[in-house]
Amino acid sequence: MYEMLFKLHNLLIQGIGVYRIVIFIYILMSWVPSMRENVVGQFIGKIAEPYLAFFRKFIPPLGMIDFSPIVALIALSFISQGVTMVFRMILQMM
Repeated sequence: MYEMLFKLHNLLIQGIGVYRIVIFIYILMSWVPSMRENVVGQFIGKIAEPYLAFFRKFIPPLGMIDFSPIVALIALSFISQGVTMVFRMILQMM
């Protein structure tokens, strides 16, 4: 049972880590707009944009600078910490 919980925890944490990398790549791609036009750029955009769009509703860009990706990455860090806390609580109850 413990082993399965550890595997699930690691899978979730690694998934969040991969998603952070995808968002970071998407941010870097904004500096070279032609990168978003190829197949890989469009794929990354389909993965990252729905999550970033949620934050853009609440955080409008200031001039030419969009701070919503930074807040989105911080939120992923909090989510990762929350997942770890929940798994620790579950393990303590067992």
